[in-house]
Amino acid sequence: MPGYDSSRSRLRLADRHVRVIARLAAGKTPAAELFPSLGELQELGLVGEEGQLSPLLRELVEAIQAPVVTISVEITGEAGPVHHGVVVGADSVIVHEGWPGEEESEYIPVEPRTLVFELAWMVHLRRGADEQPAVPRVVSTLKALDAAFGVLEEDPGAVRDALTGAGTSEEMAGPLSELVLSLNSYWRVTVAWDGERDGAHAPMLLSLAVWDCGPRGCWIREQPEEPILPGQVTPETPLELVRSEAGEIWRKLADVIPEKAELGSRT
Repeated sequence: MPGYDSSRSRLRLADRHVRVIARLAAGKTPAAELFPSLGELQELGLVGEEGQLSPLLRELVEAIQAPVVTISVEITGEAGPVHHGVVVGADSVIVHEGWPGEEESEYIPVEPRTLVFELAWMVHLRRGADEQPAVPRVVSTLKALDAAFGVLEEDPGAVRDALTGAGTSEEMAGPLSELVLSLNSYWRVTVAWDGERDGAHAPMLLSLAVWDCGPRGCWIREQPEEPILPGQVTPETPLELVRSEAGEIWRKLADVIPEKAELGSRT
């Protein structure tokens, strides 16, 4: 069920509720399958009997009606994938955070200057262990990684053999098996906006992908290079992971967010 917390202007909404709000904001009637969701919003008082939107939805509506930048944050951990994100409007920034197994996300307006902090919070970026790896760059293939994950749950001790059996060198199999066994989560931040390339309008996309390996630190996945488009990778696609400190990852999070002056011209 949707909810609202006036103390922090927090909204608890499922995607279906957001679709209802977007339709009403555009002056359109929600599709028939969304009527139950409309009823829930009306029961909460966020939508009136005639479809009028509560002032409590003003910032959310402004952002989803005319998004300037959208940010998708996908984190995959033990509980499976969880989706968070940010919608940046002309005068408002709304972050939304999911929860494993829950339909609803929490939508909160934030200050634009805190955007990098919010992203770091979502991905649980923190100072890692002081441990410095003997091998700071690990190289293999996606085929080998799939083989490792294929045996991980049933027989963790077989991960290294799975990697070498799929073509990973002996030098790389040990360090990579340690990362697979210590992996807390894998996360990817993808930023999209309407930009300009070669003087013409073009959709722009930047991404950052990281493995959080707990005591073994965070590793930026340099290959396959983000953003990955459908059909772009094969089992033979190289896998490259590079050990990175939290400060470097913070800077890279900042780098994927376009500056205001770049929105129409970033290449």
